[in-house]
Amino acid sequence: MAASLFTERLSAAMDVSGSLICVGLDPQPQRTAPEEILDFNIRVIEATAGLVCAYKPQSAFYEVAGDIGWQALKETIAAVRRISPDAIVILDAKRNDIGNTAEAYATSAFDWFDADALTINPYLGGDAVAPFLQRPDRGAFALCRTSNPGAAELQSLPVVNNEPLYLTVAERARDWGEAHHRNLGLVVGATWPEELRRVRSLCPEMPILLPGIGAQGGDLEASVAAGVDADGRGLLVSASRSVIYAGEAEEIRAEASRLRAAANTAKLHAAANAAKPHREAL
Repeated sequence: MAASLFTERLSAAMDVSGSLICVGLDPQPQRTAPEEILDFNIRVIEATAGLVCAYKPQSAFYEVAGDIGWQALKETIAAVRRISPDAIVILDAKRNDIGNTAEAYATSAFDWFDADALTINPYLGGDAVAPFLQRPDRGAFALCRTSNPGAAELQSLPVVNNEPLYLTVAERARDWGEAHHRNLGLVVGATWPEELRRVRSLCPEMPILLPGIGAQGGDLEASVAAGVDADGRGLLVSASRSVIYAGEAEEIRAEASRLRAAANTAKLHAAANAAKPHREAL
């Protein structure tokens, strides 16, 4: 049987969980010792299973722990497969380079670590993005409008038709994805809801990974309203520290449940608001 397309698997994960929430598995070195990483992550996965559609381990927090960290990353992804098999795993490593190096990055992420998707840097252009899009059942998320305060230094520079660079990135990424298996998404921060709205307008069907909720202070309701697609999906609302360090297992589950409910309420509000002009016109 042929593997399902990445976008189909992502939509199924959202439907099964009834959730747009992606939990970032980011064990902070000052709070979680290297030898504790795997057990810590398993506790989080067990506490949130069924409430979230995806998990996103950030590679840096495993790399910093050396050999034990690399092994913990691999075993963490295996734990997601075992405990929450319907969830998508996004390896947040922001990889890319020239073609043969990009191929090695893709092979590492998809074969060695068994991630479903990888965050990538689109700055090298379409030929360097292509190696990450060769497998229809795997995907990638290209940096577009990131959540950090200094993002505008480059991402808002006026380029084609005096539009900001991040919109050109979104447009090119849309075309690159369509040339393959429509398995390329975008990373847009929850700290920029108006920019997110512009990206969604330009790329109505692309999945969007939304960091910046929780510790970074992103606006959940505004971001969900701006970022969901026409089917109320297509948006992965990522939260890390606010969930994984919420406390004991019961408190972690409660925070994940709260976020899921808040995102779903925001989605309903967005749908209702979108329907108002139609009702008023009748």
